[in-house]
Amino acid sequence: MDTTKPHKHDHDHHHDHAHGVAPDADKKYLTVALLLLLGFMVVEVVVGILARSLALISDAGHMLTDVGSIGLALVAMRLAKRPASGSYTFGLKRVEILSAQANGLTLLLLSVWFIVEAIRRLVDPPQVQGLLVTVIAVVGIGVNLLAVWAMSKANRQSLNVEGSFQHILTDLYAFIATAIAGGIIWWTGWNRVDSIAALVVAGLMLKAGIGLVRESGRVFLQAAPRGLDPEKIGQSILAMPAVTALKDLHIWEVTSGMPSLSGHVFVSREVDCHDVRRAIEAMLHDRFDITHTTLQTDHAAFGEAESANCVLESRKKGLAN
Repeated sequence: MDTTKPHKHDHDHHHDHAHGVAPDADKKYLTVALLLLLGFMVVEVVVGILARSLALISDAGHMLTDVGSIGLALVAMRLAKRPASGSYTFGLKRVEILSAQANGLTLLLLSVWFIVEAIRRLVDPPQVQGLLVTVIAVVGIGVNLLAVWAMSKANRQSLNVEGSFQHILTDLYAFIATAIAGGIIWWTGWNRVDSIAALVVAGLMLKAGIGLVRESGRVFLQAAPRGLDPEKIGQSILAMPAVTALKDLHIWEVTSGMPSLSGHVFVSREVDCHDVRRAIEAMLHDRFDITHTTLQTDHAAFGEAESANCVLESRKKGLAN
C-alpha cells in the first residue's frame, strides 16, 4: 500500500511516546481484570436474587458491561493487529470503536431498565437482607480495587480500554453506595434505601453510557480528535514560510490514538514544494503529534491540472502499522 520510507522523526516519535506497556502485557492485565469481574459477577447475581436486592443486581448488570467491554477490547486488540488487506485499507482498527459503542448502548439500555425497576420498588419495597448486601458489596469493593489496579497497568490510550477502566472505576463507587445502603437496611430495616442505591448505580451507568456513545460517535462521524483544533492547525500551516493557501483540510481519527490529516497546500512558485511539504509534516509532528498525513502540494501560480509534478502523497506512518 504505502511505499514511502518513514522519516527519521517517525522512529523517534515511536519511542518518545511509548506507553511503556507491551501489547502482551496489556492482554495479561486485561485478562486478570476480566476473570476477577466475571467470577464475582456470578456470585453477585446469585446473592442479589437471594437477598432480593436490586442494588446488587444493578451492580452485577454494570459489571456485565465491564466484562463485555474488556472481552471485546481483547478481541479488538487481536483484530486490530491484522495487516491492511483487500478492501480494508485501514485494516480492522475501528473494531475497538464499534466495541466501545456497543458497550455504551448496553449501559444505556440497562440503566433505563434499572431506573424503572427501582421506581417500582420505591412504591412497593420488598424485604432486603441488609447484612448479606453489605458483606457482598464490601467484597465487591475489594474485587473492583484489584481490577482497577490491573486495568491501570494497561495502555489506556485505546478508547475501548479507557472505557472499560472508567466503568470499573464507576462500579467501585456503585459498590460503595450499595454497601452504605446495605448497612442502613441492616441497622434500620428501611428497605427503600436499596432502591435509592440502585438509582445511584443506574445514574452512574447512564452517565458512562452517554459518554461512550458520544466519544465513539465522534470517531464514526470523523470529527477532529479532542484537543486538536482544525482552525488552529490550519492557521499554523498557513503561517509556514512560502505557503500561500490551504484547501480541503480534513482532520479525523482512524481509531483511538491515530489522528490523521489531509490537505491541499499551495506554495510560492520559487520554492521546492516538496521541501515545504516536509517542513509542514515536521511541524504537524512536533506541535500537534500528528504523524499520519496526506498532503498535496502545488505551486500557486499553476493551475491544478498543470501542476501534477508537485503532487505527492506522503503517509509517514504506514496504514499497516
